[in-house]
Amino acid sequence: MKRTIMMSAAAVAAATLVLAGCSSGTDNDSGGGGEVTGEVTITLAGWSLTTTPEFQVLADAFHEENPNITVEVLEYDATEYDTQMIADLAAGTAPDMYVLKNLKNFVTYQDGGQLLDVSSVAAELGDDVNGVDAYTVDDVTYAIPYRQDAWYLYYNQDLFDAAGVAQPDGSWTWDDYATAAEALTAGLSAAGSDAKGTYQHGWQSVVQGFANAQADGADLLSGDWEYLVPYYERAVALQDAGAQVDFGTLTTNSLTYQSQFGTQQAAMMPMGSWYVATLLAQQASGEADAFNWAFAPAPQLDGSTIGEPVTFADPTGIGINPAVSDEVAAASMEFLTFVGSEAAASALAEIGITPAITNDAVTETFFGIEGIPTDELSQFTFSTHDVRPENPVDLNTVALQNILGDAHTAIMSGSVSPADGIAEAMDRAASEIG
Repeated sequence: MKRTIMMSAAAVAAATLVLAGCSSGTDNDSGGGGEVTGEVTITLAGWSLTTTPEFQVLADAFHEENPNITVEVLEYDATEYDTQMIADLAAGTAPDMYVLKNLKNFVTYQDGGQLLDVSSVAAELGDDVNGVDAYTVDDVTYAIPYRQDAWYLYYNQDLFDAAGVAQPDGSWTWDDYATAAEALTAGLSAAGSDAKGTYQHGWQSVVQGFANAQADGADLLSGDWEYLVPYYERAVALQDAGAQVDFGTLTTNSLTYQSQFGTQQAAMMPMGSWYVATLLAQQASGEADAFNWAFAPAPQLDGSTIGEPVTFADPTGIGINPAVSDEVAAASMEFLTFVGSEAAASALAEIGITPAITNDAVTETFFGIEGIPTDELSQFTFSTHDVRPENPVDLNTVALQNILGDAHTAIMSGSVSPADGIAEAMDRAASEIG
């Protein structure tokens, strides 16, 4: 089943209002007290199933341990996932379980009463499961994380060597990164290559996520966003220097980060840890070129955080639709218990996904994958970092992120300067959000 619904803005707003009008949180405890007494099939929402195998991997690994429970994965459109899920929940046609793709929309589901209380599952999890607190509101947990990504700096070792530029050593600041990007572009050009020094994808996260995690006094909810200006000045300067594809080219040509790095159009790329699995699969299939690569900690604001690099990423969790029957709820609870286990983490690590648990055993599994870089810096990057959520759990987060998304487009397209773009965004936040 593949969801391909396209909704108008009015329909999305109406669906959101329906959710907001539902009873919320702990008042809705339907489906919490049943038992699994026979064969049960439960449904789970996912997206891009051919290129995102994690959902089926979890379903299969769970079924192997619980043969009486089958998890059927239903495919939604990756880009329209939350829009479609909100509509399906409002219509009563949503799956039994659904993935919370990011924290930005978690509060919409939670406040709208569209998530079952799974505190009993959370209470049994080990202390090494990361991201549980992000799904806990007023001491009630509404989802169990299975992934905890982090943003890294991917780099093409062959292109660094061709350009004669020293590879990352784990100590880079953003200024070091910018210097290297320009040096790589010049060196590659001299070697006869058209590749750029770096590729920064068009998402606002690529600039704002790092700033919100690293900058002194950063607080997305405050509406005081002057700390974003230096990060944008650096990003714009890389475009102006020709060390990065400009935003207009990126959007007009619908460039993908997978193709830009995977076909060696860029020597570096800041991107989430999920790209490890994608690049491995694409190199194995021939969709990506064969080249030597590795990943390093994301560049830092200054040298004070080199020992434990600060990066960002929301956890990815799974919640239960409260409209399910008691028996389906019980089966879903068992699935979530498995999701938070080391067995699930190891199954995900085997395909290059960064799970919510990254203990020594999981790390060993992850770096046992054929083709994965096993150098010391890549292993340090995977195991040692301070990951901060991209999206604070707050009812104003979506509106504020939308304002910042508009500012991102205006700044990166050259319509306004970084300082003016952020000032305008701050004015909008003050007038529209208060």
